[in-house]
Amino acid sequence: MSPLAHIVALPVRAYRLVFSPWVGFNCRYQPTCSAYALEALEKHGALRGGWLAARRIGRCHPLGGDGYDPVPDPDEK
Repeated sequence: MSPLAHIVALPVRAYRLVFSPWVGFNCRYQPTCSAYALEALEKHGALRGGWLAARRIGRCHPLGGDGYDPVPDPDEK
């Protein structure tokens, strides 16, 4: 993971440490949005990984989808 991706991942890790135990396990997608964000940042770096994570969080609403939604491989667009 790049140094910038580590910095972008800090709020995600803080969420997982502080808020996630209180919110519970009610994620619509598998893997969870925070796990997806960390994996996207690791695979794609700060910019594209952050964009993928933001898109995923944007899809997480009552009218959005659900189910298995993996992080795309770096060679897929």
